Amino acid sequence: MDIGSKHGYPASALSNFAPHPFVFDDVACNSMEGLLQSFKFSAWPMQQEVCKLVGFAAKARGRHKNWKRQNILYWKGDIYARHGDGYQHLLDRAYAALFNQNEGFRKALRATGDAVLTHSIGRTSESETILTQREFCSRLMKLRIELQYRKD
Repeated sequence: MDIGSKHGYPASALSNFAPHPFVFDDVACNSMEGLLQSFKFSAWPMQQEVCKLVGFAAKARGRHKNWKRQNILYWKGDIYARHGDGYQHLLDRAYAALFNQNEGFRKALRATGDAVLTHSIGRTSESETILTQREFCSRLMKLRIELQYRKD
């Protein structure tokens, strides 16, 4: 199943563009895309604002940030090397927060059944994107396994 905002349910509801509110590290986020794009900004007040954005508005807000030259990202005053384990842990925590707090996200994930999840429009190089196809889909698949142990 190819995850994307322009696809039918449940693929569209699993897109980072989907409006799934959750709180991450005491910050209200209106979509995963808003949170991910906020990582491109070093200024904490700007990160908080970007976290409120959804979909294409979030993507557009981070589009022209030049993070790729140094492969450095930020969260709440901390610096993360794009290729580092710390950044992977940050992504793990972000997706866990979304998963644990948003019933609509879990419902969509459950609706994928046992389909292999893909993201054909995503990039594959960590140097070119803040979330590769592999990073995205592997987290979704891992969280879907966790659904087997939940009662909701």
